[in-house]
Amino acid sequence: MTDEKKAKKSSTPEAPQGEGAFQKLPPEVQEKLKQIKEKLDVFQKKITEKFDQYIVGIALLPPKRQNAPHPTQQQTIGLDQPAPAPEKPEEKADAEEIGILVLVDDSDSKKMTKLELKQKLGTIIESMATEIDPKIKPQTIILTELWQSCYDAKYDILQLIAMSAPIYDTGLLAAIKIAEIHKTMVLKKFERYIVSYVLSGSLLRGQATATSDIDVFLVIDDTDVKKMTRAELKDKLRAIIIGMGFEAGSLTGVKNKLNIQVYILTDFWDSLREANPIIFTLLRDGVPFYDRGIFMPWKQLLKMGKIKPSAEAIDMFMNSGDQMLKRIEFKIKEIGMEDTYYAILTPSQAALMLYGVPPPAPKETAQLMREIFVKKEKMLEEEYVKILENNIKVRKDLEHGTKKVMTGKEIDKLVEDAQKFLKRIQKLFTQIETVKEHEDISHIYDTVVTVVRDVLKIEGYE
Repeated sequence: MTDEKKAKKSSTPEAPQGEGAFQKLPPEVQEKLKQIKEKLDVFQKKITEKFDQYIVGIALLPPKRQNAPHPTQQQTIGLDQPAPAPEKPEEKADAEEIGILVLVDDSDSKKMTKLELKQKLGTIIESMATEIDPKIKPQTIILTELWQSCYDAKYDILQLIAMSAPIYDTGLLAAIKIAEIHKTMVLKKFERYIVSYVLSGSLLRGQATATSDIDVFLVIDDTDVKKMTRAELKDKLRAIIIGMGFEAGSLTGVKNKLNIQVYILTDFWDSLREANPIIFTLLRDGVPFYDRGIFMPWKQLLKMGKIKPSAEAIDMFMNSGDQMLKRIEFKIKEIGMEDTYYAILTPSQAALMLYGVPPPAPKETAQLMREIFVKKEKMLEEEYVKILENNIKVRKDLEHGTKKVMTGKEIDKLVEDAQKFLKRIQKLFTQIETVKEHEDISHIYDTVVTVVRDVLKIEGYE
């Protein structure tokens, strides 16, 4: 297990609704929860120390026997329904069991089969749990088993994880929890439109870090849209679905960003035919949390080598390399022609305007800066005017085609000079303002002297 995986762990929750709710519980209930927490902490520490490279997550499961409906179904029980039958002794014993789910990464299993790994680890983990407390009943599940259940459209384990409370988590439990809750919300509102809901990204490839996004994508059926355009359908549903993602994050307390991609079925199919690498990656690595029979056949066809890029798609991707290089060259030239040029030209014109000169044309700016600030006022050094002149020349050469290419080294020099120039111009502004203040004071003095002299002359004094 990587250091990043170790870094992301969830502690055992003390009680629902935080410390305040915990304090309001009866003393005997508080004591019972505290004892359970202490035992689970010991259990978690023991198995993670022994099987650190295999354990992906440990979660406290809801009580085995519950008459209430699944929380994600959001149903209510009517008051007119018959009361539940009295508990039997064995049922009461089951209710006291502490159900624990242990998720095991079997991707690196080479010395034994995946089933043998599950049985071996499961037996040892169960034995360790019994030593701590016979009531702790761990259920060991390997990732292969979890993903295969999704491929078979069996989502019981996902629902179980969604209702569980993480004790130890490298990131996958949180991803499954928020994705399952979000999927339930989306299906409740838009089930007739949703073709597939798929978990994808670095988590499934074993490359996730503690701060990795949780990547999911949805495919929306747009083949029977009549009241709006396909683009309008996508935009409308996308906005609502992403909003539900934020709501799912608040409900679950998962801090990692739920990165949601929404595709309409026709666009997804076009991308598949054009061999879009993103779509191929989604098909190869994605695990369906909901599928109406489209995603899995495509995934299997890709695995069988039946989905192949067309000749047109190959040519398009071959040509995209040259197009991207030309785009890079254009952006580099644009930096020299526009960005660094205006970065120092505009402040230069501002300095001249502050001095009292009307806004000059770009080609006149450097010469005026030299005449006024270098020669006349001696406020500015010649090297800064040369920086401006060089920048104007580069832009002119690129614009007229006498200079075809700009190198990264030349761009670095232009940016470095622009930063140096702007720093000096800021100082020049202060110098100009100081001179202007002195001129204003001198003007006020001359005005006052003239007025006093005129008044004395009127009164007959020379």
